[in-house]
Amino acid sequence: MNINLITKKSLSRRTMLRSTGAAIALPLLDAMVPAATALDRIPALTARRLSYTFLPMGADMSRWIPPNDHDLNKLSYILSSLEGMKHKLAVITNCDLQNAYPGSHATSNSAFLSCARAKLTESNDYHLGTTVDQIAAKHIGQQTQLPSIELAMDLLQTVGQCDNGYACVYQNNLSWSSPTTPLPAEAHPRIVFENLFGAGGSIEQRKAAIQRRASLLDAVKDDIKRLNSRLNHADGLKVSEYMDTIREVERRIQKAESDVDKNPLPDLDRPMGVPAAYADHARLMYDLQVLAFQGDITRVSSFQLARETSTRTYPEIGVSDSHHPLSHHGNDPEKIARMAKINRFHVSLFAYFLEKLDAINEGNGSLLDSSLLLFGSGMGNPHKHDHSNLPVMVAGGKSLGFKGNQHIRYEKPKPLASVHLTLLNKAGIAMESFADSDGTIGELFV
Repeated sequence: MNINLITKKSLSRRTMLRSTGAAIALPLLDAMVPAATALDRIPALTARRLSYTFLPMGADMSRWIPPNDHDLNKLSYILSSLEGMKHKLAVITNCDLQNAYPGSHATSNSAFLSCARAKLTESNDYHLGTTVDQIAAKHIGQQTQLPSIELAMDLLQTVGQCDNGYACVYQNNLSWSSPTTPLPAEAHPRIVFENLFGAGGSIEQRKAAIQRRASLLDAVKDDIKRLNSRLNHADGLKVSEYMDTIREVERRIQKAESDVDKNPLPDLDRPMGVPAAYADHARLMYDLQVLAFQGDITRVSSFQLARETSTRTYPEIGVSDSHHPLSHHGNDPEKIARMAKINRFHVSLFAYFLEKLDAINEGNGSLLDSSLLLFGSGMGNPHKHDHSNLPVMVAGGKSLGFKGNQHIRYEKPKPLASVHLTLLNKAGIAMESFADSDGTIGELFV
């Protein structure tokens, strides 16, 4: 084991704790900033991180759109869990995805990050467009361990034709590194954890590794001790909190694995290590994104809360209906209300993500303050397969000049591509246009 340190007075931002099969990147510390530079004088002019969360099958927009035209002083039913974070949030009403028409679940999923028209095909000659997260990864992800991470909640990928002549690949994948290269998303938290921190091998080998060591951190504890001897009190607390979070994520993964092993019922669809409850699984996937950002392992993430046409049920919130059939509500008020309850549940999990990022100090603000996060769907009214009036919101922080507590309502439809272009430019990626964009969203920033 060795700790990768340099001899200057400041530590390298790329300092890592290493042991066999593991590498732990560290959060931004005071010791990583040259002594002559005050942290509060370091401007965060561009976003350090970009995150994209996909909401499946649109929303009940009557319960999504905030009642006030310009501010979020009063939140809607679906957005109510964001009360504590609305000062770092902007809701954008009347965005559309023209290239998702003639209208389908497949194109809702595929156009969300690409704003491109999917080739109608049931075979492997699919064609879409490079997605915004992968454009960002090529520019701001080259100095990190992983250029980007692609996460999902669905453990099994479907194959063949999934929706009105469109190949399933369009629903399985949010991220595309080229028009012909979809990037599979990972839903298993153990595999994501090991992608971030090491320890490969088969399922049997990973399970044996768990038994050999109680924690990844145990393998580098001597290096942590030596590192702490070089840090001031504030940095020592940051490292301690970061390591505690890693240990807690490990504990929850191991607990889920243990629960699955003890479950006497057949569980053919869920590999070991996946929490049984949707909320526990989703929070764990968000926690892994927080760790990846905090350790600067990656600066770009995409997360699919469920694929389009998902038949998942949500008994933990009292909704036994399958989501996809429920989304085709036929204007039945009771069905719409249950769909809105699912929307509200998904938003509450995003609120958890924002709160976690905002609670972690980094330099002259929080992780959220130097990040930009997009949450939304490629569909508005799912009953009509409509790609207009989409549920869209952006979160960010003061270090970027982000203007929170905003409801930006457009009279005429605004291309979602314009939102994407705005975030790319704010991340320092100079582009004049993206897909069918019509400029940037200047209202988002001071």
